[in-house]
Amino acid sequence: MATKLPGAILLLLLLSTPFWPAPAAAHAMVVGSSPRSHETITKSEIRIELRFNSRIDGLRSRLVLMHPDGSQEGLALSQSGDESLESEAKALEKGSYRLLWQALSVDGHVTHGEIPFQVDR
Repeated sequence: MATKLPGAILLLLLLSTPFWPAPAAAHAMVVGSSPRSHETITKSEIRIELRFNSRIDGLRSRLVLMHPDGSQEGLALSQSGDESLESEAKALEKGSYRLLWQALSVDGHVTHGEIPFQVDR
């Protein structure tokens, strides 16, 4: 048989629920990168590193380099730690590039974004 709570206790519980801690959201977002967003680089080869705010699944994450002419290049990824992805790009010509990333965080959510940068050599 269910026990009934006195009205004052029930009211207190209902009013306090907005202050209960919520489960932590672990959506993977970039907190640092090389190259940095909107950075101008002067080399034809770069090492790429994306650092995230949570652990990610490197095997199910993606990185695509958009070239100035609109062509796309899928980049091979390695994972140096639970919260970072690494790659490299070679033979970069002068122009505007975008790194398009997609990461699967360990909570099962997929996030994505882009990091624009310039090559001026």
